[in-house]
Amino acid sequence: MIAIKPVSDLRNYNEVLQDVAEDSPVFLTKNGRGCYAVISIKDYEKLTAVKNLFSELKKGEDSAKEKGWLSTDDVRKMAGF
Repeated sequence: MIAIKPVSDLRNYNEVLQDVAEDSPVFLTKNGRGCYAVISIKDYEKLTAVKNLFSELKKGEDSAKEKGWLSTDDVRKMAGF
């Protein structure tokens, strides 16, 4: 269930934090608009890992566009197959 609370609820931050769980962030609003998301450390680590993965994939794609793609045979040789 989505938890949306006004940022003023942080005065009782223990109650807000009790609602935070893995895959279940708490969204905080300010003046009726979404402003912040409080997420579990596991969710933060997942987001960071995904961001880093996409960054590395982008580097690989850019390199392939610049230098050309490797053939399947070349990849197999490099991997020792």
